[in-house]
Amino acid sequence: MKPARFSSIALRSGWLAGALLLVACDKQAPLAVPPPRVVAVANAELRDVPFYLDEIGSCTAWETVTIQPQVAGMLVGIHFKDGAEVKKGDQLFSIDPRPYQAALDQAKATLEQDRAKAVFADSQLARNEELRTTKVVSPQDYDNAQSAARAAKAVVQADEAAVAAAQLNREFCDIRSPIDGRTSKRMVDMGNIVTGASQLLLIQRQDPMYVDFTVPEGILPQIRRFKEAGTLKVAASFADDPQKSREGAFDFMDSGVQPNSGTVRMRASLDNKDRLFWPGQFVNVRLLLDTVKNAVLVPSEAVQIGQKGPFVFLVKADSTVDLRPVKQGQRQGEDVVVTEGLKPGETVVVTGQVALAPGAKVAPTPMAKP
Repeated sequence: MKPARFSSIALRSGWLAGALLLVACDKQAPLAVPPPRVVAVANAELRDVPFYLDEIGSCTAWETVTIQPQVAGMLVGIHFKDGAEVKKGDQLFSIDPRPYQAALDQAKATLEQDRAKAVFADSQLARNEELRTTKVVSPQDYDNAQSAARAAKAVVQADEAAVAAAQLNREFCDIRSPIDGRTSKRMVDMGNIVTGASQLLLIQRQDPMYVDFTVPEGILPQIRRFKEAGTLKVAASFADDPQKSREGAFDFMDSGVQPNSGTVRMRASLDNKDRLFWPGQFVNVRLLLDTVKNAVLVPSEAVQIGQKGPFVFLVKADSTVDLRPVKQGQRQGEDVVVTEGLKPGETVVVTGQVALAPGAKVAPTPMAKP
């Protein structure tokens, strides 16, 4: 039994020595400190930025004309291509002019005939005036001569009006564009008989271009205030390509609120020489109300949302981060306005916020500019 007891004591002594050795090793090798987290940072900038409202709008042609004939007849000529740009006065269609030319010639002939009659009536009146002094002509005959001369002049005037009307009808056979614009697809082919009720073509003037949109009635007082100050501007862009944006002038505010929707219709006009916008096309409308001076901006990715609201990670001088609650305003492209919580020049974390906590050590690198 003694050897067994000795072995047990020896085993315990060996375990204790090993434990002491491990403790000694732990004291000699301290725990490794994790390296600083690499984060992208940016400085808060001070800029003047627009104060705006975003809405959806639609493009409307500056002028729209439906071409209809003013005389009836057979269509004998088409002088444009579908979808072509035309100028005011360009000929579009021709109606068979022969019936109207014949009517014009007849009216001119009648006019010449009645002018000859009027000349004869005037000469008769002049002769009666000469004979009236010698009392050879009775007063009744003189009155008849005066009446005949006046009647002949009236007939001539009527004939001149008939010639003018016939001339106008002849000119209406050549249908011309009343505006500058782009043509639609023609609605009638050559050879058809057209009347005043026939619709031949649609022409839309596309430069400049109207953009119609609506705003909620709740912000109408604010818009009216900026409108009176003369600061309202409008910019239109496309949802799939926001870079294609164009600024225009505020043009129109409706006289009342739409009762069914509680909105107010508004309109802007934009230059469209390059035909960037097309009638009926939907666009994003930004109503620029005013300019905010000296606004503080940071990249939008820097602002995080927590249980207590928006915040940013602020990088301090010792390369540690602090959580800073902020109040954000409107987006400005890739940036966002910070109305409270930041000062110009302060450094914030833009990317790398995952698992980041206040007091953590970071290795800041400037954010790459796009």
